[in-house]
Amino acid sequence: MTVLVSALVLAPQSAVRAHETNQINQLKRQLELMQENFEKVQRAQREQIEALTRQLNEVIHQQTTTTEQKKLEAQLALDLATNQPAATASANALEKAPWSPAQPLTVARSGASYLNLSFDGMFAVGGSSAQDIEALEFGGHDPKQNGFTVQNLEMTLDGKVDPYFKGQANIVLQIDPDGETIIEAEEAFLETISLPWNLQVKAGQYYTQFGRINPTHPHTWDFVDQPLVIGRFLGPDGLRNPGAQVSWLAPTPFYSELFLSVQNSGGETATSFRDAAGTELITQHPGVDTSVENAGDMLYSPRYVMSFDLGDEHTLVLGGSGAFGPNASGPDGRTAIYGADLFYKWKSRNHDKGFPFVTWQTEYLYSHYDAAAYSGSPGFPASAATTINNWGLYSQVSYGFRPRWVASLRGDYVTGQPGDFWANPLLDDRYRISPALTFFPSEFSKIRLQYNYDHIQNTGVENSVWFQFEFLLGAHSAHRF
Repeated sequence: MTVLVSALVLAPQSAVRAHETNQINQLKRQLELMQENFEKVQRAQREQIEALTRQLNEVIHQQTTTTEQKKLEAQLALDLATNQPAATASANALEKAPWSPAQPLTVARSGASYLNLSFDGMFAVGGSSAQDIEALEFGGHDPKQNGFTVQNLEMTLDGKVDPYFKGQANIVLQIDPDGETIIEAEEAFLETISLPWNLQVKAGQYYTQFGRINPTHPHTWDFVDQPLVIGRFLGPDGLRNPGAQVSWLAPTPFYSELFLSVQNSGGETATSFRDAAGTELITQHPGVDTSVENAGDMLYSPRYVMSFDLGDEHTLVLGGSGAFGPNASGPDGRTAIYGADLFYKWKSRNHDKGFPFVTWQTEYLYSHYDAAAYSGSPGFPASAATTINNWGLYSQVSYGFRPRWVASLRGDYVTGQPGDFWANPLLDDRYRISPALTFFPSEFSKIRLQYNYDHIQNTGVENSVWFQFEFLLGAHSAHRF
């Protein structure tokens, strides 16, 4: 009886324990299944992430663009100027990046040194009502005749020399109206890349840092020809000569840079100074000694430029320039040229490949020419000492209204020369209005149509139409903004 009672009491308890054990086992199994499923999902997601990462890297590698290449070049230039180890890393990254047809052709490389090669061809075709087009167009690269003009054939070589210097050379060929080929060593200079205190030195043959147009090459211009005031005061080929320049990037919250250049003052590329051979625009007296005897015989050119970002879409650049040196009127002749320039750019925050945009550029030049007394010689009458003051300006607006299309308008004005010292009809008061339309089939080519309305004192009105086309092989180094 006792055994029976015990069995009846224990049976339910055993059933309960068995049920609980079974429930625990089921929960454990469910937990194990959930853990296995969770791990499978994790593995699957990890594999998907790794696959997407590999695909992204492949797309980025395959679609490396010219913009990225230029960023690497800019970073390399910055690193070279500040930190040599970082420059080496940037150079290595640049070496590994795939080549793009937009970048310069690297024809030689030794370690971090390299040589880039590019070629630019620029031509014009059209006509003018003027009988003497060479007198109408002041610039050395302007159209010079009815029909075709070879404006500029420019080969550029640039690269890093060593950890201390980079160099650049621009060799230019032109064909004059007589069919003769002219070769010019337009620029050939070296620049430091590792000086302290934000200093940089340039030395060699180079364009003087004066205003915005003078230091640039024709392929960067917004118009077919050079502004009148630049040709009249700084010469057909611009102001350039052998010399040395030092620049200092000031540690200000905005871009601020000061330049000082010292160059030779003689030759046809220093028209308003000691160009003893004379030009079509300025009659210099013969027999003036253009040798350098002391520091006063040099050409001194200071420039200051600063830039401000006026919000996300607007940039303003202001500059002031000067050029001071002897002239070829006599031993006591001196010339001073002053310049002020402004550049404004608007680019939409939602731009497409840089379009739309608007730029406005203006330069004002003032010339103070102290002419020395001259006793006279055959073909050159005697003249008393005199001072001739002149001024001129241009202002231009460009509107990039859709990708690859730019409409531009420029106005020029220059004053004439008072007195008898420069009795030259080419120096009469005149103004010019020039609308232009430019189309860029790609970043390697350009097509431009321009009309010039010229009004010249004592001569009247001349009308000209020019069609310009240009191609680029390789690419030039980046230009200043």
